[in-house]
Amino acid sequence: MSQSVDRALTILGSLGDGPVTLEQAATRIGVHKSTALRLLRTLEEHGFVHRQSDRRYRLGGRLLSLAHRALEEIDVRQVAAPYLASLSERCGHTVQLAVLQDGEVLYLDELAGRGSPARPSRIGRRAPATGTAIGRVLLAGLPDGEAGPEALSAELAAVRRQGWAAESAEHREAVTCVAAPVAGSGGRTIAACAISAPADRVAPVELARLLPELLCTAEAVSLAYGGSPTPRWCENRCGARPAARASRT
Repeated sequence: MSQSVDRALTILGSLGDGPVTLEQAATRIGVHKSTALRLLRTLEEHGFVHRQSDRRYRLGGRLLSLAHRALEEIDVRQVAAPYLASLSERCGHTVQLAVLQDGEVLYLDELAGRGSPARPSRIGRRAPATGTAIGRVLLAGLPDGEAGPEALSAELAAVRRQGWAAESAEHREAVTCVAAPVAGSGGRTIAACAISAPADRVAPVELARLLPELLCTAEAVSLAYGGSPTPRWCENRCGARPAARASRT
């Protein structure tokens, strides 16, 4: 590890105990104040450090945001697991959970339904976001200006309005799919869940009939995770109890 990176990480670690002055930061990494100032200014430019009005430095919003997103991606699979299992049992098709990572879909979980043909699991695999229903749901949940190609803007706006997406040729394969977002704190899309099936066995219109089940599950996962979706579909299909949210302390 380079000396500068080591010093920057040491400063960030020390800020976990609370704000520090320039002198304190320099002392903790054993350098002159001018060196510490250069490091702090660089970290501040990237949002990892914030300089307060009293001239002390604290952890910046960028670092807290990244940490929050990392935690969400790690534990959303555990929170969603029982709801996905129930959905798979009820619909008999393959159900999936995915997040958006580095502009691609990353599959966190997949359960094959009782009527699903055997195929390799997608868990841990990546896929183009624009070529999948679950990817378009995730892109539609991004803030304005971050969703990707301008050509997709109208389509993503439609996905955002209706609250789901459908695809009849996932990954250029004969797979049909419907997907819906999972909301985290502040209503932000943190993941998406989907139902998929071979197009030669299940017509898109048949899969679309399962949308109420899928939307119910997505909102149940959101509520269990501590998010705040607008309950539209949870009518005891998935056992959701909006008044009893999971604690994440």
